Amino acid sequence: QVQLVESGGGLVQAGGSLSLSCAASGRIFRINPMGWYRQAPGKQRELVADITSGGTTNYADSVKGRFTISRDNAKNTVYLQMNSLKPEDTAVYYCNAHHYQPFSSTRWVDYWGQGTQVTVSS
Repeated sequence: QVQLVESGGGLVQAGGSLSLSCAASGRIFRINPMGWYRQAPGKQRELVADITSGGTTNYADSVKGRFTISRDNAKNTVYLQMNSLKPEDTAVYYCNAHHYQPFSSTRWVDYWGQGTQVTVSS
């Protein structure tokens, strides 16, 4: 089992910045990738950004150039720096860990954080 604890988020005005962090704990073998998703009211959960253990990043087009994802493999922690925030970035942000479990019939399992609210006012 892997537990994900998120921190950060909150309320900010448009154009402002926020940062999120997510620490994984438990019996960790390998997490690849690790990332952030978000879900706005009435919408499906969508990928914001993820990062492999080797540092390869992937961003949603809507956040490219504004958000930066980073990862500390030694701490099993992923970060999301969000700049130039827009009202449309308002959502609950969820940390995701794609975890390899060698002793399970399902080798790769997705774990999710509890979610943290990000609200951007106009």
